[in-house]
Amino acid sequence: MSRIRSKDTRPEKLVRSVLHRMGYRFRLHVKDLPGKPDVVLPRSRTVIFVHGCFWHRHSGCKYAYVPKSRVEFWNRKFEQNVKSDGRALHELHELGWRVITLWECELPDAETVGKMLSALLSDHDSV
Repeated sequence: MSRIRSKDTRPEKLVRSVLHRMGYRFRLHVKDLPGKPDVVLPRSRTVIFVHGCFWHRHSGCKYAYVPKSRVEFWNRKFEQNVKSDGRALHELHELGWRVITLWECELPDAETVGKMLSALLSDHDSV
């Protein structure tokens, strides 16, 4: 478990790369905001979480399985993660931030990510 990254994961780097190519400037892992969002676009008051399906329990996803050993431990861990995500989402909304959650399994390549981000960010000021 010690080798599992919490920052700079492949999906996260892909999202950042696409945002940069789209001309957006952003901050990373802002500790002052609830949930320490992966990407913060201060100009449009938008935060992006790039969630791993396993850790954040992407509903209906094949990667959101429960390990066969220590099932109670894992269920408790996953429940805490989901509650924490929900609290952070609520607090960010109350602070006036727009929250976008992208799931690891939905980010196969840069082209797909670009289309998703274009659609999600289109109603805000660009660049």
